[in-house]
Amino acid sequence: MKQGGSACVFFFLCACLFACHSTEVPNQTTPATLRIGVLPDQNSKQLQARYASLLNYLSEELGVPCELVVPADYSGLAELFHAGEVDLAHFGGFTFVQARLQSNAVPLVMRDVDTRFTSYFLVRGDNPARTLSEFQGKSFSFGSELSTSGHLMPRYFLQEQNINPETFFAEVRYSGAHDLTALWVKDGVVDLGVASFMIVDQMRASGRLAQGDVRVLWETPPYPGYVWALRPGFSKATEIKIRDAFLALLPENEMQAKILESIGAGHFLPASISDFSELQTVLAELALLNQELE
Repeated sequence: MKQGGSACVFFFLCACLFACHSTEVPNQTTPATLRIGVLPDQNSKQLQARYASLLNYLSEELGVPCELVVPADYSGLAELFHAGEVDLAHFGGFTFVQARLQSNAVPLVMRDVDTRFTSYFLVRGDNPARTLSEFQGKSFSFGSELSTSGHLMPRYFLQEQNINPETFFAEVRYSGAHDLTALWVKDGVVDLGVASFMIVDQMRASGRLAQGDVRVLWETPPYPGYVWALRPGFSKATEIKIRDAFLALLPENEMQAKILESIGAGHFLPASISDFSELQTVLAELALLNQELE
């Protein structure tokens, strides 16, 4: 009965997610400073470097200075967004669902890669294992508990293989960030870890992970990734102006191609709530799983 009640409540919230519209009067223009929040999925220095060119571009296109806001943890981004201390946020799938329910976040754009995002299950480069089943009784790490690619979707895919992490592995840890998970695997802190494919690929390209440090044991099936969302209350004209600034970034333009490359995008696409409909089903199933774990 408890599980059934939980599922009903969750599906009711999901229905609200797809049905709700902003009740605030949309009369705000672009603010004096656009505060842009991102998830702390890497260390702060890496994030500043990753988003610097995008913020410079948006400042020029929108005619206002842009400020990067990096919260202490994943839940902090939704809290800052809800409190009105962040205007535009780069949410993962699950944190967007939270922000939509709590704050009526308005989805604007997704990177092309976000329509088919994946996670890597990583082992040390010298580990001879070939299947997940070989890690029973070993140590394992997710990223942040609220990370779509570092926890929720990997947990779902493990569940599909009848693997309950808390009983299958000898130890389950949460690193808090994708790059730290990869480094834990490299350094032998854990035997197996799961992280965003994009962060791992970027670490390899930048030299933070050398050839042979880690190996991809398994790559998950694709799922919806990140989305840029705006705090409600801005005018429709402002919403369109910000959206179109992202959509105007083209790989054919040499300068813009560098901006896109820095944030792992080929180009941007308009985003809508319906892009996350499949994720709703997954989260509903995980809500039941979490009840069982409790």
